[in-house]
Amino acid sequence: MPELPEVETSRRGISPHIEKQVISEIVVRQPKLRWPVPELIQCCVGLAILSVTRRAKYLLLETEAGHIIIHLGMSGSLRIVEQGLAAEKHDHVDIVLANGKVLRLNDPRRFGCVLFSQLPIEQHNLLVNLGPEPLHDEFSAKYLIEQASKRSVAIKQFIMDNKVVVGVGNIYANEALFRTGIHPKRAANKVSKVRLEMLSDNIKQVLAEAIEQGGTSLKDFTNADGKPGYFKQTLAVYGREGEACDTCGELIKALRIGQRNTFFCPHCQR
Repeated sequence: MPELPEVETSRRGISPHIEKQVISEIVVRQPKLRWPVPELIQCCVGLAILSVTRRAKYLLLETEAGHIIIHLGMSGSLRIVEQGLAAEKHDHVDIVLANGKVLRLNDPRRFGCVLFSQLPIEQHNLLVNLGPEPLHDEFSAKYLIEQASKRSVAIKQFIMDNKVVVGVGNIYANEALFRTGIHPKRAANKVSKVRLEMLSDNIKQVLAEAIEQGGTSLKDFTNADGKPGYFKQTLAVYGREGEACDTCGELIKALRIGQRNTFFCPHCQR
């Protein structure tokens, strides 16, 4: 599934084409996505997209009437195409712009969403309980240490909890824990303060590097230009079960934590 770097890559890819542009039409071919596409979204027609921002894995298109909220789900992608280009099978929603461009959502599995909110966006029920952004200052070593002291859950589940910090999905949780040398099953409140300080830095670093390289190209994801991301080339443990660790030569192992595949080096991570 697209994770935070992939969503941020999409945001950066579409923003230059749609910001400050007027919406001339919204075409909904398939209203039954993860949640029904609301008819109220049509009130944005005739209005300009004032900004394109991201909160966790949600893309937020601001208009004077409210925010269009887009989530890519497990297989969704966004493209900028020319008006008049025929839609393909899984092209479910078009936001047509007066400049002749179209923001097109393709989502084969239909686990994504296109919603609309007239409320202040931070009050929307999908966003109101989210933790801090991992690349913002409010996510700090001090904050992580304070939160971890209250939790006995496995450290990997802890850092993937969107109420603790948003956007640390499965791929990047595996990679950050490897860089820090923490076994993914270790209880959050049993990780030392020193290693939690390192972990907060490594979460920031691995996400920033993935964003810089254009997101991770896995299965269905390509960015807004149709080009794959490149972070997959530098993954140290994710998806490498049975391969030799590049640091120590021990074989990478896998287990399931919280119903998610988890990869780690049994020598480097304790």
